[in-house]
This record gives sequence, C-alpha cells and structure tokens, in this order.
Amino acid sequence: MPALAAQGYYVVAPDQRGYGRTTGWDTRPFHEVELNQFTLTNLVRDLVCLVYALGYKEVYCHIGHDFGAVSSAMAPLMRPDMFKSCIQMSHPHHAPPTPSFEVKASAEPITSPGSGSNSKKDIQAELARLDPPRKHYKWYNSTSSASKDWETAPQGLHEFLRGYFHVKSADWPHNDPKPLKAWSATELEQMPHYYIMPKESSMPETISDMMKSEDGSATTSWLPDSELAVYVKEWQRVGFQGGLNWYRAQTSSSQIQKADMLLFAGRKIEVPCAFISGEKDWGNYQQPGALDGYKNSCSDFRGATFIPHAGHWVQQEQAEQVVEAVCKFLEGL
Repeated sequence: MPALAAQGYYVVAPDQRGYGRTTGWDTRPFHEVELNQFTLTNLVRDLVCLVYALGYKEVYCHIGHDFGAVSSAMAPLMRPDMFKSCIQMSHPHHAPPTPSFEVKASAEPITSPGSGSNSKKDIQAELARLDPPRKHYKWYNSTSSASKDWETAPQGLHEFLRGYFHVKSADWPHNDPKPLKAWSATELEQMPHYYIMPKESSMPETISDMMKSEDGSATTSWLPDSELAVYVKEWQRVGFQGGLNWYRAQTSSSQIQKADMLLFAGRKIEVPCAFISGEKDWGNYQQPGALDGYKNSCSDFRGATFIPHAGHWVQQEQAEQVVEAVCKFLEGL
C-alpha cells in the first residue's frame, strides 16, 4: 500500500463482510445463519456502498488476492462503470455459470434455479472413494466443526497459521503446481493436502502433519512473528465462522451462490484486467481451466505475470516484484 501511495494513488484495503472489524452480518449459530448474506452480489453491494461512503463514485483499479481476487473480478463484472480496471492475484477469475438449455415444465416450486443438468458432480463422494480417502478443503470449511477446529488448533493458533502460510508458500519445497485436466477426484488428488485433505483430518491436524519435517521460521523473512501476531489477535477476537460462511454459500446443496450468479450468465469482464501470481502457487490451477479461460471470460485481458520464488502469498513473499507488475499494468491503462 505505501509503495502504491508513493506513486500518487489513494489505496484502500477494506475488511470483507464476516472478517476483521466488520459488523452487521449474521452472527447467529451455524444452522441459523442466513447464507444469502454471503452471496457475491452482496459482496459487490458492500463495495459499492463503501466507495460512496468514502466520497467517490469510481475506482481506478480493484486489486484482490485469493478471495479478494473474487471480489476484484465480481465488482467490475457487475459494475464496470464504477470499477474501471482490475487485477486478480493467486485466484483466476472464471466465468459465471450458465443455465441449462434443457428447461422442462414442472409443477414443483423452483427452489434451486442453478441446479440443472450442468450441475457439478459430487466431488466429495468421489474424493472419499480414493485410496487413501480425501476431501476438498472448501467442503470441509463449510462444515459445522470447521470454525471450532481452526479456533482451537492443538498446536496453538500462532503455530497453526505459521504452518498454513509456510506450506502454501515457495518455502515449502513440495509445491510444484501444474494445470489439472478436469474437475475429478483423480486429477484433484494431485494437489497438496492443504487443498485436498485427508478425509478424517481437520485443517490444523493436516497442517501439523505437513510441518513435521519443516522449519517454520523460513517464512519469517516475509511474515515476521510481529505481523503474524496481528492475524492471530484478530482471529481470536472475531473467530472464523464469518469468513467460513463464504465457503458455505458456495458449496451448499441449495447452490445459493450459483443461483445468485445466474443473473450474469454469459457476461464478461469488460474493463482492462490482469492476473499476477507466484510460480509455485497451486491456486492458479485449483479451478481447472480458469486460467486459460481469461480469453473467453474477459474482453480486455492484459496478460498473466508469474513471479519467481513465490507461492500463494505472492504479495508478501515478493512484494517488490508485485508492486512492479501492478505499476506496469496501471501505467498501461
């Protein structure tokens, strides 16, 4: 942020609904939460209202990492008049779902308009049949036990998060990502355990096992303990359920998020767009075909930049190179 501000830009980094210092979202017990609060149209609505609250009507560039990359794609997709350009980091944009052409009359109420013949297969069932059995982290994060698992990690929250940052970074030598051919268990099982977990393990247990022979201090060069402590303090204060609700909206059997996004079926990102990520980031490929799909999902794609010696936390692992890539994109607008 200071590096971009030094170039003359005003830089704002908001907490997302359910995270950090946000208030007003549904904090009721797990089974009572209204997941419609955690749809992508609501996410963009929050951003639009924030822009106005700050006294503006336009955003020169929306830059986002991981779920922030979802935000930085959805905002210009829905409001290109307000969000004038965008950069996604570590999580490629993929086009909104499209309804089936095979619509048939039915006397039953339509409770899930996104569930047609093009619905995704039951990937959890497929993964559970592998040897050894596995499960997808998004579906695990959607369970009623996930939040407590994260908050009460046996190794302590500091060590858990240190390990989580470590294994998803270039400092973990086993990250060797490659494109996946299909959304299938046999393809997904090639991904590390932090994405495709052992079936009977929690995320803290998974990370603990992966860190048994690792030196977690390797990541302190780009994430000092003092900075990690900020994350730990905030998570201890607010808990994880608000953030995990976004996964629930995505994976729920009622297909809340898919139905929400059918409003934008066939729509492309029309503003200038770029992708930046670490060479060692499996996040580039966790959604098969998304990275190659930019040519069809974006009308003005300015290309992808892969940063050497960086994994999933590219903006932290190689901050100077990321700032250079961002400034190059902004100067070309």
